[in-house]
Amino acid sequence: MIHASGAVAPLSIPSPDPSWDGFSIGPLTVHTYALCLMAGIAAAVWLTSRRLTARGGPQDAALDIAFWAVPCGIVGARIYHVLTHLGDYVGPGRDLVHVLYVWEGGIAILGALIGGAVGAAIGCRRVGVRLWSFADTLAPAMLLAQAIGRLGNWFNHELFGSATTLPWGLEIPASNPAFPDGLPAGTLFHPLFLYEMTWNLLGMALILLLERRVALRWGTAFGTYLVWYGAGRMWLELLRIDPTSVTPLGLPANVWGALAAVLIGVTIIVVQRRRHPEPETSVLRPGHGSGAASEPTAAGADAGATDSPGESDLGPREHPGRTSPTP
Repeated sequence: MIHASGAVAPLSIPSPDPSWDGFSIGPLTVHTYALCLMAGIAAAVWLTSRRLTARGGPQDAALDIAFWAVPCGIVGARIYHVLTHLGDYVGPGRDLVHVLYVWEGGIAILGALIGGAVGAAIGCRRVGVRLWSFADTLAPAMLLAQAIGRLGNWFNHELFGSATTLPWGLEIPASNPAFPDGLPAGTLFHPLFLYEMTWNLLGMALILLLERRVALRWGTAFGTYLVWYGAGRMWLELLRIDPTSVTPLGLPANVWGALAAVLIGVTIIVVQRRRHPEPETSVLRPGHGSGAASEPTAAGADAGATDSPGESDLGPREHPGRTSPTP
């Protein structure tokens, strides 16, 4: 690939051939983007299940909670996207019924977090797992799922940023409807999908590492996830050329959404550490399970062993009768 400036970019990232977009099974079209999302969800359920079970959660609890969280997350993701892209659905020449056409694209992770939280709350209550405990086991799994899901944006020839002269720029066909007017064919763009994949995988590794050093429980691991992901999305959104609707101060709506995620994450960490200085000794809600593991602590808190150095990166294993100091 050659830049518009004439410089050679030997490390540029090619876009997949349109034939890779999907395949047909009879009258049904299976899109590669959807397969990436499904693979991300499956990976998240697997990792969360291993971590939750290792902390004393019921077998298959993560799958039961996902039964509620995933559909609610999809609905929330679609609603958020539509509200931040109203011009695509409302106005002259627009058909409001396209709001329901999810297969045409258009979901937002910030909306998925809101909808998924509602579904997870329902699922956790039904299986007897504390919501904050589940959220902590989910935190690194969410970043893994989002990294896999972003690969679908590459297959869809979307989620690219402004033009760049960096050698790893993304090649976008000039025939792409989102190709900016006035730029010559061969222009490279920031590969935002790759930036976010890398950011998410680094965040996943960070949370797993921190869990081996300090006690990220009572929702603080999930708070860390919100801070990390929100911070990354803020600068990525400023590179996009297809921003959401502009809001006060001239910033895209997603920038404000990402900032809200950071602030909520910081609040969760501060409040939960003050409310629960004692170690967590169970992920179960009071009255569920058997024995002491199902009883709240004297301070009215959950139970569950804190993480200690040397535990599995997939999550700490339970050691009855042993807890580590709370930092």
